[in-house]
Amino acid sequence: MLRFILRRATATLVLLAGVVLMTFALARLLPGDPARLIAGARANAEAVAAVRERLGLDDPVFTQFTAYAANVLQGDFGRSVVTRRPISEDILTFFPATLELVLAAGLISLLLGVLLGTLAAVKSGRPADAGVRSVAVLGLSVPDFWIALVFQLIFFATLGLVPFGGRLGTGITAPDFVTGFMTIDSLIAGRFDLFADALHHMILPVAVLAIPSMAITIRVVRTSLLEVLSQDFIRTARSKGISPARVYFKHALGNALLPIVTIFGLNTGLLISGAVFIELIFDWPGLGRYTANAISASDYNAIMAITLVVSVAYTLINFLVDLSYSFLDPRVDLT
Repeated sequence: MLRFILRRATATLVLLAGVVLMTFALARLLPGDPARLIAGARANAEAVAAVRERLGLDDPVFTQFTAYAANVLQGDFGRSVVTRRPISEDILTFFPATLELVLAAGLISLLLGVLLGTLAAVKSGRPADAGVRSVAVLGLSVPDFWIALVFQLIFFATLGLVPFGGRLGTGITAPDFVTGFMTIDSLIAGRFDLFADALHHMILPVAVLAIPSMAITIRVVRTSLLEVLSQDFIRTARSKGISPARVYFKHALGNALLPIVTIFGLNTGLLISGAVFIELIFDWPGLGRYTANAISASDYNAIMAITLVVSVAYTLINFLVDLSYSFLDPRVDLT
């Protein structure tokens, strides 16, 4: 296990070094002048030249890269052109809102995906199986931004059951920032009314974000379970008179966990990237909307920092997924 962790940690560091190099190179290849953006559209040539000199943009490319890499190792990503604040502070401010969405959507998509996928496998070839598979196909084929707009039209504009967007209602003061999770911070502050309002505002964006991941989970669970249910030990368990629920959820599902855990890790990375459109549509003040604003303003430093943060998160998630294999199935050899 220790050798595996050390080997994966080394590979992760190499991967992240490559990400740093690629983001730096892409930022230099994109059109536009960062010095002009920072100085402002009305700045004269002398002011732009002063900004360029201050940022070291006149230095050789290798010198710029080493300085950038050294700053990244210290957690310094520079200042944002949009907010005029250190990007590290912006990430700490906006990322918890995105993480709250992603974790809620990931948990819901996992639970519903496993339940519906198990139902489809158990009722294979029957109407229930066809219905669940139809749901999975629709969830994968329909764009999430279209689902978001339709849900807003139905549940907000027509029925008035849920808010249009945002994290809290208009005029409601947010609790003190502790974790950045509105639900948790509301409970810490002892404000159960804020907790209920935060949950109310999460319903639509979490549902829309969870649908594609749930569809993928359904298909993986159904395929894995059908393969396991055809094994000899399942027939033996049934012949011993073990209840169907115990056969399905303990024996069959337990042996189909590896693909499920794998797809959960992949889905989590997809949820983080898919949050950009969802946050824009639902006016959710998270890292996705921050990313969109950075792209529209050609805020290169912010774009590079967000790319690194998402890469680190995705790498760590997959590392934990690989590490969980040995606990779920002792036959898996990590050496």
